Amino acid sequence: MLIGYMKAAPTSYVMQFEGGQVVREGAGLSFFYWRPSTTLVSVPLSSADAPFVFNEVTRDFQAVTLQGQVTYRVADARKLAALLDFSLGVSGRYRSDDPEKLPERLVQVAQVRARTVVQGLTLREVLVSAQALESRVQESLGQAEALRALGVEVMAFSLLSIKPTPEMARALEAEAREALQREADEAIYARRNAAVEQERRIKESELATELAVQERQRQIREAQMAGDIAVEEQRSALMERWSQNEKQAADARAYALEKTLAPVRGVDWKTLMATSAGGGDPALNIALAFREMAENAQRIGELNVSPDLLHSLVGARAAVSARPPVAQAPAPRAPPTSARER
Repeated sequence: MLIGYMKAAPTSYVMQFEGGQVVREGAGLSFFYWRPSTTLVSVPLSSADAPFVFNEVTRDFQAVTLQGQVTYRVADARKLAALLDFSLGVSGRYRSDDPEKLPERLVQVAQVRARTVVQGLTLREVLVSAQALESRVQESLGQAEALRALGVEVMAFSLLSIKPTPEMARALEAEAREALQREADEAIYARRNAAVEQERRIKESELATELAVQERQRQIREAQMAGDIAVEEQRSALMERWSQNEKQAADARAYALEKTLAPVRGVDWKTLMATSAGGGDPALNIALAFREMAENAQRIGELNVSPDLLHSLVGARAAVSARPPVAQAPAPRAPPTSARER
């Protein structure tokens, strides 16, 4: 069949060549054409993703693997069609593999730009600054002349992962783990230090309270001692006054006794006994008689005492014992020993 029909998608830019000239071009065209003399070129305008995996070396000579994708679209289909073969065959497929080379060329340009950025950073900076790395590489791709010549625009440069070598990864993990352990130890030390400081404050407060209590107790003891001293001073004054009173009372009794005994001081005691209130007591008289006989025993040859005489003497003695006792003068009163007795 010599007449063909072309119906392109809105995301495809179609150019119709006849005799080496472009007779029709545009996105999403539909037309009939003469097959023997027509060449159709279809350039996709939709965005596409080109995955990549880069192995680069950082500024500190450490290997790192960058994995991600480049999102791009065709901004100028005429430029791209002039450099790469996007012509369609009779079956509607591309005649060459140039359309498949476009992602490869884009990835190569992205790798060169990424290498320039990575070589200016250390491994640590590359691992922790993925967003900055993406921004710098994308900005560099936007200024790449090779992509401008192809009419391709880079929409995004995305990094999915950044990995060092396994040995370096373990070393970094160990270092980070040790750093975290040190921070944990410092936190524990700070917490313990705070606890010790708080305990010290509590101890100081307890000691201050105990000192205040002891000071108060000392004041109480001093007040009690001052009160006891005052009481003892009053008691001493009382004893001194009581001693003076007793001395005066004793002097008065001695003076009275001396005046009482003065008239009879030169009288014989026997006379006094006979003239006393008990001088008429038969038993006393008999006792005195026996005393006289005992004093003059050398002059007495023999003495006979009859049982009747002894009976009468014993009966008289019992009668004297049965008499009521004579009232005695009260004993001197002892001095008071406390303020309550006063």
